[in-house]
Amino acid sequence: MKYLSILLLLASSALAAPSSNPSIPVFGSAGAKGGLTLSTPTQIVILLTLLTLLPAVVMSVSPFLRIVTVLHFLRQALGTQSAPSNQVLVGLSMFLAFLIMQPVVSDIYHRGWEPVEEGQMTWEQGFDEGAKPLKAFLLKFAREKDIQTCIEMTKSAPPRNAADLDLKVLIPAYILSELKAGFQIGAVLYLPFLIIDLAVASITLSIGMVQLPPVMISAPFKILLFVLVDGWNLVIGSLLKTFY
Repeated sequence: MKYLSILLLLASSALAAPSSNPSIPVFGSAGAKGGLTLSTPTQIVILLTLLTLLPAVVMSVSPFLRIVTVLHFLRQALGTQSAPSNQVLVGLSMFLAFLIMQPVVSDIYHRGWEPVEEGQMTWEQGFDEGAKPLKAFLLKFAREKDIQTCIEMTKSAPPRNAADLDLKVLIPAYILSELKAGFQIGAVLYLPFLIIDLAVASITLSIGMVQLPPVMISAPFKILLFVLVDGWNLVIGSLLKTFY
């Protein structure tokens, strides 16, 4: 429920507009300390609406993007076609992303959602406070060049410091940076398996086995090499280390 509450917080700024009569809340009742408490039906409607955006949020503002890109390149390099399946790769990437993002999500929940729920902050203040841990995480991995490109495309005023950057600039910059990092790691993973493919192709052609595809011979050798060096542990461990 904590993760779903964060999605409600991200939409709070749009729902916190004052009504024409300030004494009558639009979406709920006034809390004990002056905060606005959303009614249960309103929370359900907002939650169901935001659930449609959950896949895009998970893929865009989490390590999921880099991890799933690298795992896709790894599967292509091994030449195993559909093993592991897409469902397995997506599931593994999702749980690894949750593992990495757990401290960030907890910080967002405690700094943004809890004060709003207890009536200590307005929805706008809760959104601003909850966005700070997310901005700090995105800034760690967003390249300066990508941030500059997004600022120029949106024609935004140059920020005085990193804390002044908006999420509308940081999120696309982070996505571009993660795509580049994923492709770089994938290219490095490809190299040892490419050498095996070239060696097997040279041997099969030299002995006249033209009709036999080299991939059918090299695939077992690549899988055997990957298993012997404990490849899954090496790849996943190295990926996790890039985020710490």
